[in-house]
Amino acid sequence: MPQEPSLPNLALDLDALDAAVGERPDRQAAWRFIRAFARDWTQSPLTEADGRAPAELDAAQARLGLPLPVALREAYRLLGRRPDLTDNQDSLLAPEDLYLDADRGVLVFRVENQSCAYWGIRVTDLDQDDPPVVIRADLVRPTADDWEAWLGRVSVAFVEIVLSEALFADEDLMGWVTSDGDTGLPEEITGTFRLLPLPEYPTNQQQGSRWYAHDDIILRDDRGTAMFRARTEAAYDRFEGEDEED
Repeated sequence: MPQEPSLPNLALDLDALDAAVGERPDRQAAWRFIRAFARDWTQSPLTEADGRAPAELDAAQARLGLPLPVALREAYRLLGRRPDLTDNQDSLLAPEDLYLDADRGVLVFRVENQSCAYWGIRVTDLDQDDPPVVIRADLVRPTADDWEAWLGRVSVAFVEIVLSEALFADEDLMGWVTSDGDTGLPEEITGTFRLLPLPEYPTNQQQGSRWYAHDDIILRDDRGTAMFRARTEAAYDRFEGEDEED
């Protein structure tokens, strides 16, 4: 693991991320961040062919009898056909598979890979351009309303989705770090990694997940365990202490 107090080489568009989650959130900045991430962390930059056609989204609206928020439409138009950015672990539903949890009034757009969790938008929020996203665990005895707040805007949620799915994109470049319970990550990480400005949010039924980055590494701390992904083999070797020259 890195020991030197060097300036992180983040390979992330932090200006765009700051603008996306700032006091005056810029939805377009979230899409800029995702474009830059696709360019720098995957084999293929985003192109127009990677998005869903407006007609597909219009058809989904007509079938559901519900409006799709502007940000959700923009997300599908941007990367709705890029499973390497959205479906390595969990699944972004295709427009024709979007469905309504009618009992709880939530439009569902993402499902965990074993159907243990779901992500959606409350019907009462669908008139907002960039509404909050809620999450539900697949409990044995669900309550009347077991959806809880996840992230405050769809655009920010898609930033998280792309980052989280990147963790599972290449088994040879990912790994785990054991956190020290509630006290957090090892000091050699917290002392050198940069805490990203994404809000804390529940993941895998754990509260307060946080993102860090340093030297071509992204890391999600779930308060108990943390996953990391390296952008390159060299970065992976440095992080794991396998580079004897560094």
